[in-house]
Amino acid sequence: MRVLAAGDNFVSPDLLVTALEEETGADRLEPLEATRLHLPWPVEPFGPVGGVEEASGTEEQVIAALRGAEVCMTQMAPVTSRVIDACPGLRLVSVCRGGPVNVDLEAATRAGVAVTYAPGRNATAAAEYAIAMILAALRRVPAADAEMREGRWRGDFYAYDQAGVELDGTAVGLVGYGAIGRIVARILRAFGAHVLVSDPYTDKATAEEDGVRLVGLEELLSTCTVVSLHARLTEETRNLIDADRLALMPRGAVLVNTARGGLLDHAPLPDALHSGRLGALALDVYDVEPPPADWPLRGLDNVVTTPHLAGATRQTAERAARIVAGEVGRYLRGQAPRHLANPEVREVRA
Repeated sequence: MRVLAAGDNFVSPDLLVTALEEETGADRLEPLEATRLHLPWPVEPFGPVGGVEEASGTEEQVIAALRGAEVCMTQMAPVTSRVIDACPGLRLVSVCRGGPVNVDLEAATRAGVAVTYAPGRNATAAAEYAIAMILAALRRVPAADAEMREGRWRGDFYAYDQAGVELDGTAVGLVGYGAIGRIVARILRAFGAHVLVSDPYTDKATAEEDGVRLVGLEELLSTCTVVSLHARLTEETRNLIDADRLALMPRGAVLVNTARGGLLDHAPLPDALHSGRLGALALDVYDVEPPPADWPLRGLDNVVTTPHLAGATRQTAERAARIVAGEVGRYLRGQAPRHLANPEVREVRA
């Protein structure tokens, strides 16, 4: 059976193939032929390709590489309706991301192609990064570092009205309480923070078991000194934090977004930061990636910015490869997939 390992500069083709060999080596039912395709992400930003979102490479590249393949393991390859139509032998696409946004699910389902994904592969990395961004914003670490690099000793940062805030005893709100949010909460509680969460899919019993308080979004925003976003981006959550909800936050509050840029309406942010409504903003994700040269937040000393790095750990890449290899192994053994994105699919060949 032929498998395409369409990797990139993070989850490489070799990493995918190695994980597949480890998964199937002991109980391989038939010979495997692995073809490698190296896509340019993240050296080149992802973007929409042929009707799918956040993909890397071209449809032509993928069609050529998929010829004769039954399985595709990938992170960013655009598996569009055109690609699926051109590859009738394809039966499984295993995507090593939290959601298969680079796959046309409707086209895959019509063609009998099962699509799996890898929830939780970067949960620990993203949670740790959110904590780092919270601390960086609260304690002005990037601003102080930039001043030192310019040869300026900013002793005035020690002045009371310039000083940072401790997490111990501080109310921190988490908007979204999935796998990442729960790890963030656990770490925050170790710091001594009071954690409030808002998530319509979380029940009170779970929150109580975790030692956090489940509240409505408006109460969370009006109560917390720090708010960190961890919700999935859907039509319901797009621009979830807009001008009206920013206005609910205590003056000088800190807002952190390491989830999805679309959760946050970016238009009111400059005024909120200049006026002091927001004391600091930390962003790893943006409404446009990368932000344009005339981005109005560029250069503000109360803004912490990084280029979508929350999930960027070696363990994330290795874990993602193992998860997709596990799905391929289950397919080869005739077992049901663990993380099937299109349960309506009618044909999954054992």
